[in-house]
Amino acid sequence: MSIWQHIANHIREESGVDFHPREPRNLGGGCINTAVQLRDGDQRWFVKLNQAARLPMFEAEALGLHALAAANAIRVPLPLCTGAAQGQSYIVMEYIALGAGSGNAAARAGEQLAQLHRQQAETFGWRRDNTIGSTRQPNDRDPDWVRFWREQRLGFQLAEAARNGLGNRLQQLGERLLEACPALLDHQPRPSLLHGDLWGGNLGYDEQGRPVIYDPATYYGDREAEIAMTELFGGFGADFYAAYNNAWPLDPGYAVRKTLYNLYHILNHANMFGGGYAGQAQRMMEQLLGELGL
Repeated sequence: MSIWQHIANHIREESGVDFHPREPRNLGGGCINTAVQLRDGDQRWFVKLNQAARLPMFEAEALGLHALAAANAIRVPLPLCTGAAQGQSYIVMEYIALGAGSGNAAARAGEQLAQLHRQQAETFGWRRDNTIGSTRQPNDRDPDWVRFWREQRLGFQLAEAARNGLGNRLQQLGERLLEACPALLDHQPRPSLLHGDLWGGNLGYDEQGRPVIYDPATYYGDREAEIAMTELFGGFGADFYAAYNNAWPLDPGYAVRKTLYNLYHILNHANMFGGGYAGQAQRMMEQLLGELGL
C-alpha cells in the first residue's frame, strides 16, 4: 500500500465520507515539510509530510490547532488526523483556499489576534513540548514568566548554539543577558494563548477575506512575544497594529522587550540555518545589554 492509499484510508475512517483522491497536487511547502493537496471532487484536504520520526511534531501541531480553534477568535485549518506509514509521518487538515485579503482584512486580523490573546491560563508553557521550525520547543509549565523565558526559550537556544559550535562571544553575551532578564522583563504579563510562530508566512486570508493562521508552535506566554515576532520579518502593516492596540494596547517598554523576544527566533534561525544569524543575535544581545548600561 502506498503512502497516499494509507492516508486516503485514514481520511475515510476519520471523516466518515468515501474518499478516493486523484494524484496528489504538490503545493511546495517550506524548508521543513512537504505539502500536498489531496482531492476527490469537492473534497479537498491539505497534507504535510516529513520523516516518520517527526510524527510527534505533527501530533503537537494538531493539538495546537485544536486549541487555537477552540478559542473561537481567528480561523485556523481544522486538523483531521495524523499518522505514519512507509517511513513517513503526516498530518491531514482542512484545505483553505487563500485569497488576497483586501480592504480591512489586516485590521480584522489585528482585532482577532487580540481576542485570541485574551484566552488565558494560570501558568506559562503548554501541555507538551512542540517545535519551532524544526527545533524542539520545551513547554514545561511555570508560573514565573522571567524564569520560563530565561530557561525554556533563550537558555535552551543558547545551549543548542553551544552544541552547534556557535562562537565563544555569543555564549559570553548570552550568559550576561540571561542574568539581566529580570531587569529587561520588567512587567507582569498574564499567560495568553499564542500561535507561537506568527510571521508573515503563517498568516493568510481566505476567499471571503477572513484572517487565517496556521503552522503554530502553540503555548501560553506573554502576548508581546507574539506581536514582536509579527514585526521580525517585514511586519503586518499599520492597520494590523493600530487595530490590535485599539483592542488591547501594549504595555510601556515593549520596544525594548521586543528585541529580547525576537532574539529567541534569531537564535533558532542560527541553530537551523547558520549563516549570518549568529552575528545578528550577537548584535541584538549587545544592544540589549547596552540598554541596561552593561
